[in-house]
Amino acid sequence: MKKNLLSIIILALLIVNIVLTSIMMFSVTGTSKKTAALVTDIASVLDLELEAQKDEEEKVVEVAMEDMEVYELTEKLMIPCKKGEDGKDHYYNANVSLSLNTKDKGYKKYKDALAAKESIIESEIYEVFSNYTLDEVLADTEGVKAEILERVQKMFDSEFIYKVSFSGTLYQ
Repeated sequence: MKKNLLSIIILALLIVNIVLTSIMMFSVTGTSKKTAALVTDIASVLDLELEAQKDEEEKVVEVAMEDMEVYELTEKLMIPCKKGEDGKDHYYNANVSLSLNTKDKGYKKYKDALAAKESIIESEIYEVFSNYTLDEVLADTEGVKAEILERVQKMFDSEFIYKVSFSGTLYQ
C-alpha cells in the first residue's frame, strides 16, 4: 500500500511539474519574442545609421592594377600647417603622389597637363593644409587626403585622379 501511495504522490508531483513548466514556457516564449523583435528593430536602426555613414564617407574607387598609373609630384613638399595651441609653426613634409585611372575619359585629356599644372596642384595642397593644425592633420590624414582629392578633381573637372597618397612623411 505504501508503494502505491508513493507512486500516486510521485505521479501528482509529475503532473504539477508539467503544468508549471508549460505555464512558464508560454510566459517566457511571449516575452522572448517581444525581446527578439525589439533587438531586431534596434539592429535595423543601427544598420541604417551605419549605411548612412558609409554613404557620407569617401567613395572608394576600385581600379585594377593594369588600369592604374601613379604620378608623383617632382619635389618633396614642405607644407606649413596652421599654428596650433602652442603658437609655434609646424610643417608636414611629404612626397605627394596621385593615383590615375587610365580607363577614365579624362585621363587622355589631362595626363600630359599634369606636369604643367603641378604648381597649381601644390597650391591646392598648401591651401588645404593651411586650414588644419598639425595635430588635426595627424588625427585625420584620410580626411585631408579626401579634401585634396576633391579639390584636384574639381580643378580638372574629372575623376581620373582617384586617390592622393603621402609617402616619406616627416613632421615638426
